Amino acid sequence: MSIGRAVSAYLDHLTVERGLAANTLASYRRDLRRYDGYLAAAGIDDLGRVTEAVVSDFLMRLREGDADHPPLTASSAGRTLVAVRGFHRFCRREGLTAVDPAAAVKPPAPPQRLPKALSVDEVTRILAAAAGAEAEPAVLATRDAALLEFLYGTGARISEAVGLAVDDIDLEAGAVLLRGKGSKERVVPVGSYARDALSAYQVRGRPDLVQRGRGTPALFLNARGGRLSRQSAWTVLRRAAQRAGIAKEISPHTLRHSFATHLLDGGADVRVVQELLGHASVTTTQVYTLVTVDKLREVYATSHPRALSS
Repeated sequence: MSIGRAVSAYLDHLTVERGLAANTLASYRRDLRRYDGYLAAAGIDDLGRVTEAVVSDFLMRLREGDADHPPLTASSAGRTLVAVRGFHRFCRREGLTAVDPAAAVKPPAPPQRLPKALSVDEVTRILAAAAGAEAEPAVLATRDAALLEFLYGTGARISEAVGLAVDDIDLEAGAVLLRGKGSKERVVPVGSYARDALSAYQVRGRPDLVQRGRGTPALFLNARGGRLSRQSAWTVLRRAAQRAGIAKEISPHTLRHSFATHLLDGGADVRVVQELLGHASVTTTQVYTLVTVDKLREVYATSHPRALSS
């Protein structure tokens, strides 16, 4: 069967049997029309002549663009490839071809989004805002300061912080046992600022909160004496950022991202940061090194005598 007829049969299948929405069908039709045109330009008019190399080359052309089409982003090229893969899968299933040449062709990886880190000054302002929160009862302000100092001082995930029990942390030794993804445990150091804030909370804040509840061993407690939830911990951070006048968007992982970035900016080895963050692979941690490159460029541009032309 010719490629054009096969494409029409596939679109009919999507319309009648799959019942796709009109906009989705229009996208499939547009993507497959471009694919058909590419094959025709390559002199391929029969399904049996399409190979994995042909489909891979089409994907490469999508990314590069041509005289009639601008280069596509990874996500747009991936969407077009989805249509092509679906088409060839249909042809194989219907017996129109003996093999599926697109099955092994993978969509391009989307660009890796860099974590958003705060500056040291911004973190300092947030921590100060939490500690000096006049709108909160003193017991909650003490807890909030301890929580945020702990998150920034250890790089812990919010889920790890709210999951802590009192016995998981040793303030005298300056260490805490964290339970990460997959129940993997790691011991990380706790800095002096976080130790001081936690000590103040355990002496002046937590005993009052414990009396309001049922004696949970959780370290961070809510106003009713129960374990603090992730959502409430996120609210603590958001309110502190508002008080500090930080207008940028802050996610639950912001302090963790900032912890890693500031360590690397200070010269820490990426594998040490990997251990502190509890990443299974150093590849995950290396995304933070991309963040610090911008700072390196800035320092280089302003410091090296021949960095910029006059």
